[in-house]
Amino acid sequence: MTQTNSVTLRFLAAPTDLGHSGSVDAGTVLEWVDKAAYAAAVGWAKSYCVTAYVGNIHFADPVNVGDMVEVEATIVYTGRSSLHIQTVVSSGDVKGGGGSMRSQCLVIFVAVGEDGKPVPVPPYEPSTPDEIGRRDAAKARIAVREEIVEAMRGQVYTDEGTAEKVTLRFLAAPTDVNWGGKVHGGTVMDWIDEAAYVCSARYCGQDTVAVFSGGVRFYRPLLIGDVVEVEARLVYTGNKGMHIAVHVRSGKPTEDEMHLTTYCLTVMVARDATGTAVAVPGWIPRSEEDRRLEAHARHLLEIRGRAPGNRLPNHLTS
Repeated sequence: MTQTNSVTLRFLAAPTDLGHSGSVDAGTVLEWVDKAAYAAAVGWAKSYCVTAYVGNIHFADPVNVGDMVEVEATIVYTGRSSLHIQTVVSSGDVKGGGGSMRSQCLVIFVAVGEDGKPVPVPPYEPSTPDEIGRRDAAKARIAVREEIVEAMRGQVYTDEGTAEKVTLRFLAAPTDVNWGGKVHGGTVMDWIDEAAYVCSARYCGQDTVAVFSGGVRFYRPLLIGDVVEVEARLVYTGNKGMHIAVHVRSGKPTEDEMHLTTYCLTVMVARDATGTAVAVPGWIPRSEEDRRLEAHARHLLEIRGRAPGNRLPNHLTS
């Protein structure tokens, strides 16, 4: 049987997928993305795979309840044990008329053996000009991604910060399980979206939606039954975007120690009745930590601006 590098999931967006914004929340879309990418990764590697990184998640337009949804996940590059998967989410009226692209991102999975350690994967060799172009773009992003991860790893978050901050706490439930018996990576990203929503909505006093998430790094697995802590903090505001740093930590209920499992930065915006992003109050740093984290957020924007196909936001170029 010929090995395929692409998987497409198709389904209807259900009423239970309705989010606070009146359409399907970004977190739910990310769950779909992670499932499609997982299917593509396992189908290629022929072994269990874990989510390692999700980057450059752009949410162009909302997915509506009742839409016919298509999530295409395509392997564009393989390392020794890693699989770089480009995902595209499209949706449209179930009665026909064609679908439109709603979001896209790059997901990186790592193939692991029964001992949980990385194992080699079959190399992917592109053959068409389009496939070669997507492979080259994925390879070009490796250095940018490593620079982003290093910049994010070096930051310290303490109680010295004065910006808006929320923390959600709960137990990881059996319904959150993935195929490896741990919490699904897509579920973690849904929690991240929820925390970022609460933080940004409290800050601006309006309903908000995610337009971008970047640097979603999975450091360690999150186990069913763990106590989960999702902390979201405002670190920067542009003309319209609220940049929210989110940390996910977990630990055994019988112990006090919490371990960092996932970290990312999400950009949220408030929208008017027409769906157009509107200006939000500019945040003014007060403490030394505030100023350091604001500079950190701007630095991440500058790093991403150097990635193929990206550019600096208008408020930084001016």
